[in-house]
Amino acid sequence: MRSAAVAGVMMALSLSGATSGAPFSTEVRIDSGALEGAVQDGVLSFKGIPFAAPPVGDLRWRPPQPAPAWTGVRSATSYGHDCMQEPFPSDAAPLGTAPDEDCLVLNVWRPEAQTSSRLPVMVWIYGGGFVNGGSSPAVYDGSQFAKQGVVLVSFNYRVGRFGFFAHPALRKEDPKGLLGNYAYMDQIAALKWVKRNIAAFGGDAGNVTVFGESAGGISVHMLLTSPEAKGLFHKAIIESGGGRSGILPMRHISDDAGGQKSAESIGLAFAKSAGIEGEDRAALAALRKLPAAKLVNGLNMATMQAQGATYAGGPMIDGRLVVEQLDQSYRASRFMKVPLIVGANSADIGFSSAKTMDEVFAPFGPDKDKARAAYDADDTNDVRAVGTKVAMDRMMSEPARYTARTLAAAGAPAYVFRFSYVAESMRAQWNGAPHATEIPYVFDTVAAKYGKDLTPKDAATAHAMNTYWVNFARTGNPNSKGAVTWPAIGARTDAIMDFTNDGPRAGADPWKTRLDVMEAAVSRAGSQP
Repeated sequence: MRSAAVAGVMMALSLSGATSGAPFSTEVRIDSGALEGAVQDGVLSFKGIPFAAPPVGDLRWRPPQPAPAWTGVRSATSYGHDCMQEPFPSDAAPLGTAPDEDCLVLNVWRPEAQTSSRLPVMVWIYGGGFVNGGSSPAVYDGSQFAKQGVVLVSFNYRVGRFGFFAHPALRKEDPKGLLGNYAYMDQIAALKWVKRNIAAFGGDAGNVTVFGESAGGISVHMLLTSPEAKGLFHKAIIESGGGRSGILPMRHISDDAGGQKSAESIGLAFAKSAGIEGEDRAALAALRKLPAAKLVNGLNMATMQAQGATYAGGPMIDGRLVVEQLDQSYRASRFMKVPLIVGANSADIGFSSAKTMDEVFAPFGPDKDKARAAYDADDTNDVRAVGTKVAMDRMMSEPARYTARTLAAAGAPAYVFRFSYVAESMRAQWNGAPHATEIPYVFDTVAAKYGKDLTPKDAATAHAMNTYWVNFARTGNPNSKGAVTWPAIGARTDAIMDFTNDGPRAGADPWKTRLDVMEAAVSRAGSQP
């Protein structure tokens, strides 16, 4: 079995660099010390590597600090803790470790076989609404990427009130420092670690692709538009990450703006709920001494709306890392012009509160009849189904096209996907691909997701999707000989790749009419309707 697996790795690597036949060393040295990894099925992995100091005690709500060096050889054979949170019972990617505040670690997978050239690097950013998620779930295992000749990196970032928190005492402590978006600071710190250390694993620091889903996709948008992330990556993939403003509150740190309370006002409200008053050092010291469980306070994807009075809602505008609303950055061409894949799922997430069909279509104004024809051509008058479809396009589908067209207009190659494939075991329950269901196909970890219910067709779809992602990481173009050609999108075109139940299909987007009417409504409103 082992020799067959190695042979498969060597065949995959023929596209990215010749193999020497000798195994890559299981011991590597990085800037903080030596590591010992583990080999399984032709893949060498290193897990639980600290990329920053534990953000505990006085380092709670500070930018990530350098990881302490160690002596000797550190074992890197098991995941570290995922970041502190209240796990979400129906999470599409259940955590594999117990959450803890000491969590700033990352993981690396690469092929066991040596190669004559540096390998492309992919860096994964998980989703979870910025309140859940971690790098340990089985569906995020990087082995299949490694078997195709990629160095895959995943990492943890702080979530919930650990990752996004503002308070006047923090600003007074460090008035010129980065504030509020500690989760994003962790992401940038991880990418800087990759730039410094990935060569030790055989990776090419000059060929790094960032990719993420949901909150991870939103994070990729941040990286594309943040001055703090320039030069840290070279390609980007966004899965169900929107692309316009409006998904999140995006509060300003200290100023009430747009009718919203500032993030500091929310932080003060949380402190008061924990029995802590004031804006001085004593208040901050008391906040840093709160037990981690008290900070979580039951916050997760199921409760985040209910906790809106004491949780800032995720990323905030800090003026340095997040300078402005996403729409503003894209309209003003303040973003990195890099090759991009972006898309969403056929039954993706969307929230509608409409109680009548008139309420569903009112935001379309003069185009409401056109919208009704596009979204309910069969006159079902199903308020819930049609409203959800409209909300999905508003939140995910149209913004993905908008992002791709924006980058294409700036001269960057851009490719749009729709994931419509439904596992054969789920087709009686789902009439489309729900949010996050593409992940095990991207990672080719469908066996971990579906177990005994996995079918050959499921496995083939996963291998095809994983291969397109790997091709893109190598060259900035997802295509390879023998596969269905994925056309790039233009500034006003509608070419997509749809991963359907009948295999990948490329061509004009069949949803063009409804996305056009949504785009018109967005343009009139100046933001999402």
